[in-house]
Amino acid sequence: MTEQDFILKSYNSTLESGSVKWESPSNIALVKYWGKKDNQIPENPSISFTLSDCKTITEITFIKKESKDFSFDIYFEGKKNEAFKPKIQTFFERIEIYMPFLKDYHFKIETSNTFPHSSGIASSASGMSAIALCLMSIERSLSTVDISDKIFSQKASFLARLGSGSACRSIEGELVVWGKNESIEASSDLYGVKFEGEVHSNFKNYQDTILLVDKGEKQVSSTVGHQLMHGHPFAEKRFKQAHDNLAKLKTVLASGDVNEFVKIVESEALTLHAMMMTSMPYFILMKPNTLEIINKIWAYRQKTDSKVCFTLDAGANVHVLYPENEKAFILEFIKNELVSCCQNGHYICDQIGQGANQI
Repeated sequence: MTEQDFILKSYNSTLESGSVKWESPSNIALVKYWGKKDNQIPENPSISFTLSDCKTITEITFIKKESKDFSFDIYFEGKKNEAFKPKIQTFFERIEIYMPFLKDYHFKIETSNTFPHSSGIASSASGMSAIALCLMSIERSLSTVDISDKIFSQKASFLARLGSGSACRSIEGELVVWGKNESIEASSDLYGVKFEGEVHSNFKNYQDTILLVDKGEKQVSSTVGHQLMHGHPFAEKRFKQAHDNLAKLKTVLASGDVNEFVKIVESEALTLHAMMMTSMPYFILMKPNTLEIINKIWAYRQKTDSKVCFTLDAGANVHVLYPENEKAFILEFIKNELVSCCQNGHYICDQIGQGANQI
């Protein structure tokens, strides 16, 4: 597929109004992408677990209008939210060529999260993917040709990427690859693809407990962080490492080797933050309690031979990953030793999910 394949060539302009509603989950990358080319193209491939319970629910109501400008209102948790409008305006500008009907309608976008907005969990992946899916449902009702489920998902992922890069990995589940990689035949820089390789039973129903270390706004945004990879002294080595780790992880997922899974996932998390600490200007998003949690996980694993591990997004919070058969033990460990490192003792229990759903 190319960008041209996603341009809506013709559509039924007689549809006056309607309403669509989707829920779309967040995701957590196992192999991280850090660094972008133009048009939200990743510098390296990534693979993520799709989450189940941490999701955004979005309803878009649309009505025909006469003016030829973008027209939309955004409501978050039932209240009109002007702060979100610039991002949606930019998103509409980026995708207008692919969805030329956008200026034909006024859109009322009502959105909410199943997790606290101030929790420090990035909601851009779930939020932008939910909007993209709603717009695809509108396109399907307008289109003069049938849109297959495969094309629907591909274009939704393609559009979501133009709103937030990682959002393209939230359309499907359980594992999604984004970025061209030789070991994944169908992989693409343009959209995420469901990982179709063999997955051992060890990795089924994997658990993710998110420890909320810091709920505050990050000192450096991900957008700025990605830009700092341009001219980064270790950028090319990092991009190659991500390609290699994705190929290794494909083998690990098939073999069920959880020990190798732990090594790759934790190394990826630390490498992501190493890139931040060695950029210019340099910055640190981990907090003292982030490191405290990591050290406690390492000590627990050494003591018990547990398969628990951690990963990090571009922030201070810690995703604790573990097999389902360890759930009772790990939750007890979290309550006894890790909750004290969380802001206000807050954490969220989640697990791997199947992707977005229309409501």
